[in-house]
Amino acid sequence: MKKYLLLFFICTQLCAQKQFVTVENAQFVKNGKPYMYIGANYWYGALLASKKYGDRERLKRELDVMKSNGITNLRIMVGADGGTYDYTVPYAMQPKQGQYDAETFDGLDYLLSEMEKRNMVAVLYLTNNWEWSGGMAQYLEWNGKDEIPNPNIRPENTWQVFMDYVAQFHTCEPCKSALEQHIRKVLTRTNTYTKKKYTSDPAIMAWQVANEPRIFKVENEAAFTDWLNKTVDLIESLDKNHLICTGSEGSAGSNADINTFERTHNNSKIDYLTMHIWPKNWQWYDHKDEKGTLPVAIEKASKYMEEHIAVATRLKKPIVVEEFGLPRRDESLDPKSNTDSRNAFYTMFFERLAKSKKNGELLKGVNFWGFGGEGVAKNEKGKWNSGDPFTADPPQEPQGLNTVFSSDKELLDIIKNYNARLAN
Repeated sequence: MKKYLLLFFICTQLCAQKQFVTVENAQFVKNGKPYMYIGANYWYGALLASKKYGDRERLKRELDVMKSNGITNLRIMVGADGGTYDYTVPYAMQPKQGQYDAETFDGLDYLLSEMEKRNMVAVLYLTNNWEWSGGMAQYLEWNGKDEIPNPNIRPENTWQVFMDYVAQFHTCEPCKSALEQHIRKVLTRTNTYTKKKYTSDPAIMAWQVANEPRIFKVENEAAFTDWLNKTVDLIESLDKNHLICTGSEGSAGSNADINTFERTHNNSKIDYLTMHIWPKNWQWYDHKDEKGTLPVAIEKASKYMEEHIAVATRLKKPIVVEEFGLPRRDESLDPKSNTDSRNAFYTMFFERLAKSKKNGELLKGVNFWGFGGEGVAKNEKGKWNSGDPFTADPPQEPQGLNTVFSSDKELLDIIKNYNARLAN
């Protein structure tokens, strides 16, 4: 009898382990099979899932729309910090350092429980390099580094001023310690709906250190790398089941140097690599010259991908393009406006992923930015106010600018077809 009980225990453990996404021979594996995907950014998912701040019926409808189109990999913000400034997420999981809002945590629990029902997985980022959800800047302010110089609020606060401010994070010991405590808080949680520990939940694919962590300055590389490696070590010590990635933009977050990106990611505990591509922000694309600049954006994005796939090949790690976006025609916020250029731009990523599957290359997934479901801009200029519907665009951006809505049938059909190809 003891022998059979032992065999049963071993079998159940192995079956449970298969449910987690793993990396084997530089490829993702899920349920014992190779795993490639076209997923979405869905940063607001946990907030939409909150009883207090969100709309659970809308959440379930949006998850169903994504599921029906093969979109089962979602990149999601764990929670915001602070929540006291304009142009930032007001529903903070951590309103004050070390103090937590039970409602936002409950929303994350509910989101994961609904994703599990649909066999979907989440990539959860633990903090943010940018101001729109508090993140590193909020930790700096909490620990005596002056008020956050938010560029959206005062014109003298340029983006360079803001980035110089955030660069202090990697040498701010109380800031790093506070983030460490936050990570421990999140990773040791038990889901109130499924009763599963987060560390044992197959609805989570990976923990991500941050959204777009940047080095900022050449002389900051050592401090950044030390912080990054110690954070990866912490996550790995708390959770043996889930993958770890950094959330990096790639060379764009590495002082525009591909070799720096490779150096900072040459860590065996970093399971896979990421890159982000933003043609408008990087001045590759101008909506006023859509016809002339779209080919430029496609060419430069393709070159950027190939440089990073080459790094993945040298480091023997899978790589994901986990952010890319393009506005609608004339940067319209209307869900009914023309998306021909966007569709063409997105299709380039999907086609490159299909090619990677055919050739056995290490590009294994893409997450477009972003799915906004039933969200809609409430103001003509797209300014987001507390209580407005969530879209894929964070509060500092015009609402609808880079959003894929549930009504974008043409693009969703393209995604559905490519996801079917990846699954076969």
